Amino acid sequence: MFRFFLGAVVFCATPAISDVWTFETPSENIQCSVGESADSSDIQCTIIEKYGPPAMPRPANCQTDWGHDFLMFDTGPVEMLCQPLNRNQDGFDRADYGVTGRFGGFTCSSSTKGLECRNRDGRGFFLSRAVQRVF
Repeated sequence: MFRFFLGAVVFCATPAISDVWTFETPSENIQCSVGESADSSDIQCTIIEKYGPPAMPRPANCQTDWGHDFLMFDTGPVEMLCQPLNRNQDGFDRADYGVTGRFGGFTCSSSTKGLECRNRDGRGFFLSRAVQRVF
């Protein structure tokens, strides 16, 4: 389905024509799914335990969990999703601290401070327990 290479500095995935793969930080607190097809890619990351205010105000029509799920396409702004938090996700590859991955239209860097992902437009998000930021 896909191959995932972890190195001292770089992690990288090699997708087929249409593929999905997953990764998580060593704390297992941030989990991401990446989808890529021939003409587009997307990434959705979930932060399970978080503190502080959400990165964006809760929409009036959001009646479930808010501030945990971030969605981004290879171009365009980041979206936050109003949906129940899924705490039971398994089977993720590990993105060790200190590595940077380039795949689809994204670059993500995992560090002890958190996970930062950017798309081709330079838009993205930073996620950690203490801070969730959209830019």
